[in-house]
Amino acid sequence: MPIEITMPRLSDTMEKGTIIKWHVAEGDEVTAGDVLADVETDKATMEMQAFDDGNVTHIAVDEGQAVDVGTVVAVLAEEDEEVPPPAAAAPPTEATEPATAAEPATAAEPAPARSSSQRKVTPVARRLAESHGVDLSTLEGSGPGGRIVKRDVLTAAAAGDEMRAAVPPSAAATAPPAEPAPVVVDQSTMPVPATPVHPSQPAPLAASDRREPVSSMRQTIARRLVESKQEIPHYQVSMVMEMDAIVELRKQLNGELSEQGVKLSVNDLLVRACAIAMHRNPLMNASWDGDAIIYHSEVNIGVAVALPESRGGGLVVPVIRGADTKSLRAISAETRALSEKARTRGLSVEDMEGATFTISNLGMFGVDAFTAIINPPNSAILAVGACLQKPVVRAGELTVGWEMNATLSNDHRVVDGATAARWLGTLKELIEHPAGILV
Repeated sequence: MPIEITMPRLSDTMEKGTIIKWHVAEGDEVTAGDVLADVETDKATMEMQAFDDGNVTHIAVDEGQAVDVGTVVAVLAEEDEEVPPPAAAAPPTEATEPATAAEPATAAEPAPARSSSQRKVTPVARRLAESHGVDLSTLEGSGPGGRIVKRDVLTAAAAGDEMRAAVPPSAAATAPPAEPAPVVVDQSTMPVPATPVHPSQPAPLAASDRREPVSSMRQTIARRLVESKQEIPHYQVSMVMEMDAIVELRKQLNGELSEQGVKLSVNDLLVRACAIAMHRNPLMNASWDGDAIIYHSEVNIGVAVALPESRGGGLVVPVIRGADTKSLRAISAETRALSEKARTRGLSVEDMEGATFTISNLGMFGVDAFTAIINPPNSAILAVGACLQKPVVRAGELTVGWEMNATLSNDHRVVDGATAARWLGTLKELIEHPAGILV
């Protein structure tokens, strides 16, 4: 029996997947555990593996094509299995034989083309053909093995639209008589609708413009951010934090750990400080659950990581679990490993699950201050700007010091203003007197 490989559900919210790259071709032999393809989900790019041994007899989905979970993307034949040829038309049954004998003229006619049900068609192409009224039996597939794919149907649909638009007005003369003309209302007696000041259609694309389809991941990011802003009552609380002590602490620690190959970043210290602040203010470590508020027992910090353009761009949030119980060295090593994995191989679902709070740091890009959109189901996110050296007032005297802007976005259904202020105050205390983050 041929083995059908279907698009797997690689995350709890995944509905579609896009084959970014096939690592096998038709005719290749694979064993269980081999990576068949890279799949872009709504959260990350992940590997699709084979669970059986066999030979790849058919690849059903092109690279770059998004298909529903459960769609057949490839077919394997078991070892020594003879691959059957394409199914031929079924022989006439007893019920149809008398009809055939009664109509001998039809036997002399040329054999009809294969029906749409007998042709190789991707599920997406079949649905598009039904919605556009395209006869699949008239198409020549451009996919692997002559398979009809999405672009074939869209091309045929566009050609049909052009032909209908090109019908000359004289053709109306052959049309059947029209219905009696309806009663015409004098438009001068009707109210005139207001004319919009701005055109309803966007400006036409210039020859130098580039239109690029949006990846599944960016579509999901866009949808979730819109839902977050529409459904969550955001408000922001900001503080300026003195960074002199933590900059000096980082310098000392990196000097002592350099021989061990450890180099702490300011963000590593912030993750640890935020986690301890969450532990000390448990009302912040919560999320909205419709008719209840969930107060989490673990402090799991999500760290926003921007993906390179070579991987389609976008943003993923790997999670440091139990960050309030981990050392700075462990947080640094885990953050670096997850960030590298996100930018190269792609994160797994487990890497991104369970965050109770998120940090978004744009300081490395020179951003002074910004506000971030809450990442559901979290109830807060911290937007961190650059750590800058500037003229400051210390102990009543003007001097040069390090400062950083931090803006906390909160879900007002969960976090009251006083709760957010207390948490930021705790964070400020830990950053300006960082001995507390070492124990």
